[in-house]
Amino acid sequence: MPDNSDLDDPVLTADWPSEHFGFTRLSRKVTRRRFVQGNQIELLVNGEEAYPAMLEEIRGAHDSIGLSTYIFDSDRIGLRFVDALAEAVARGVDVKVLVDGVGETYSRPRISSLLREKGIPTAKFMPWDRWRWLLHLNLRNHRKILVVDGKLAFTGGMNIGVRHLADAEDNPKKALDLHFKVRGPVVADIEQAFLEDWSFATGANHLRGQPLELPSVGDLWARVIIDGPNEDFEKLRWMYMGATNAARETVRVMTPYFVPDRELVVSLNAAAMRGVNVDIVLPEESNIPFVSWATDAMLWQVLEHGVRVYRQPAPFTHSKLFVVDDCYAIVGSGNFDARSLRLNFEFNLEIYSEEFVSKLAEHFDQAKARSALITLAEMDGRPLAAKFRDGFARLFAPYL
Repeated sequence: MPDNSDLDDPVLTADWPSEHFGFTRLSRKVTRRRFVQGNQIELLVNGEEAYPAMLEEIRGAHDSIGLSTYIFDSDRIGLRFVDALAEAVARGVDVKVLVDGVGETYSRPRISSLLREKGIPTAKFMPWDRWRWLLHLNLRNHRKILVVDGKLAFTGGMNIGVRHLADAEDNPKKALDLHFKVRGPVVADIEQAFLEDWSFATGANHLRGQPLELPSVGDLWARVIIDGPNEDFEKLRWMYMGATNAARETVRVMTPYFVPDRELVVSLNAAAMRGVNVDIVLPEESNIPFVSWATDAMLWQVLEHGVRVYRQPAPFTHSKLFVVDDCYAIVGSGNFDARSLRLNFEFNLEIYSEEFVSKLAEHFDQAKARSALITLAEMDGRPLAAKFRDGFARLFAPYL
């Protein structure tokens, strides 16, 4: 794992608010990754924007393609990716596709068999084993990464499938989501993260000694956050807590699954109690009711201290955003639950940019404007049967 303890701290030369200096030093020690300037990131909303952009880059690839995703459906969208990847292989492009052993079971036929039929180099991350399914149920690769020619990357919360098309009115599994197109020096670190996973899954070393030095294409600062049960720290959890503690004006959280541990709850409450506007947007209808019940069982813990929580109307929103003071954000695959913070392998980007982060804040505020505020009285007034159900679900919070 890279150790950049000897690198100059970028906050010493960057024109950042002094109140964030301590947190940026914390994030460097927690992630042990470089914080690089010169990047450009584009926000892509739903599959209508993300998939055409991803397919265009795959079809234009000259040297290499690395693709990792949790769910890769074998529907009409998934098959478009399979065809584009097969065409790239036929052109002589070095293609690597990593699918999660559990995630691929969400659709039939399994995508790995279709990829291999087309001659596309494919590996499974911890393949499903029916004799050891309890061990394999957790510790999943939830990362979403696409790197093309080592110069451009996509990441975020979006899987591959019709489920992420907002216009798919007849799809009961529809899930709105965000994805990000990334250019600049941080792409080398994203590729390195993919290669680490590929090496683990295949048993062959494909790592470079040092990330490539890519030219600057913008002003945005970014750093990769690679989190998982193999890491020394619960890195994403530390990052959420550190940024919340450093917030001076606003904390915005959008997540499909909100089952935080006690320390994260205390961090959010402390921010709200010192005058920070802490807003959390959750989906009105969850695709996993049991998780939603566990959320309802603990919402009083944040509501009674001034944190505002909203429910966003259907369709289900799978988007993940964490925005602080309109200048700092964490985006990627991680949720506010134990599965993301302790059990899964997650990939996120830490971003510092007033211009870009303000766009994320605007997206959040638009979602909040169409959402319903949850009150403490509303949660206290639930029927006794619902409270019992929710409390029972809450017992499983360490595994949700």
